[in-house]
Amino acid sequence: QVQLVESGGDSVQPGGSPRLSCIYSGDTDRDYWLGWFRQVPGQEREGVAAIDWAGRRSVEESVKDRFIIYRDNSKNIVELQMNNLKPEDTAMYYCAAASPFCTLLPDQFRAWGQGTQVTVS
Repeated sequence: QVQLVESGGDSVQPGGSPRLSCIYSGDTDRDYWLGWFRQVPGQEREGVAAIDWAGRRSVEESVKDRFIIYRDNSKNIVELQMNNLKPEDTAMYYCAAASPFCTLLPDQFRAWGQGTQVTVS
């Protein structure tokens, strides 16, 4: 099992650039994908970005010019650098593990953090 704890959520002004961090523990010795997702109340959870052990990335089209995902296997950390935030980026952001393949579909990830809120206004 993998446990994940997110941090870094905040209230920011449009154009802000917060960095979300997620520390994962437990079953960390597997070559799986880690991902960031977001959800607005009343809407489905959507994939934002994912990264595998070797650093291969998948980023959702609407944010690929502004968001970057990083992974440090030695520290068991996955981060999401968000740049030039817009009000529509307001959401609860979740870190997730461990898809065996590259995907941004939430149902392929079997472990989830509690989420960290990002509000842009």
